[in-house]
Amino acid sequence: METITEHSEKWTDIIEPQRNWFDWRLGDLWRARDLILLFIWRDFVSVYKQTILGPLWYLIQPILTTLTFTVIFGRIASLPTDALPDFVFYLAGSVIWAYFAECLNKTSTTFISNANLFGKVYFPRLAVPISILISNLIAFAIQFALFLIFVAYYWAKGLVAPNWSVALLPLYLLIMAGLGLGLGIIVSALTTRYRDLQFFVRFGVQLFMYATPVIYPLSSIPQKYRILILANPLTSVVEGFRYSFLGAGELNAALLTYSVVFTLLALTIGILLFNRIEATFMDTV
Repeated sequence: METITEHSEKWTDIIEPQRNWFDWRLGDLWRARDLILLFIWRDFVSVYKQTILGPLWYLIQPILTTLTFTVIFGRIASLPTDALPDFVFYLAGSVIWAYFAECLNKTSTTFISNANLFGKVYFPRLAVPISILISNLIAFAIQFALFLIFVAYYWAKGLVAPNWSVALLPLYLLIMAGLGLGLGIIVSALTTRYRDLQFFVRFGVQLFMYATPVIYPLSSIPQKYRILILANPLTSVVEGFRYSFLGAGELNAALLTYSVVFTLLALTIGILLFNRIEATFMDTV
């Protein structure tokens, strides 16, 4: 009689329960890359499906946000901008911040939003949040191209000064994506039991923006509060992004290192929780 082992060798894929906390099965994630591409297409196309302007909203949103910031914080509140033109200062902050915010908001609902899909077929669950990061990266690329047009305009007028550190853009994006993924899947794992968190994230991200130098420069923070802003791992990214492309802000290697370490820690905790919860989340969703 055929043994179970001999029979299982005939199968190309064998689904087994995770054996330990660090059984991440990243190889399965790589083999599901075609599925990830389908999710990316779904996420990117469905956002503005059946709208009149379609993908133009990717350009309209940052412009409207920047104009709002310019009027309220630049003209009415008269917040400092490190001697940069108001519009390009706020555009830089809103473009880089939007990538993180979208990644966190969308990955934080992974289990809740895809419960029906997860309950019908098996595939590496991390494929969904990974696809969200990449689809948001496409949106960022569109908005970043718009940002570069304004940078070129103000550079020609001698009002901004891009420098060599623009080469750090991939690092800035990796930190933003890593934090968005890590924190997002932590929330996603916890919301299977505590649904209140999904409501907290919606306005929590908005509040978090005010603890990040998006609408103000780090140089304007009084010394006694500066340590609180520097404890935010996104501070070094937003400030570094502005320094790289506009020539004003702070680029601090120690703070960037702190952000990288914080990101790796958040990712590790997030993946551990996510992988443990995915085995039983259908019982609680």
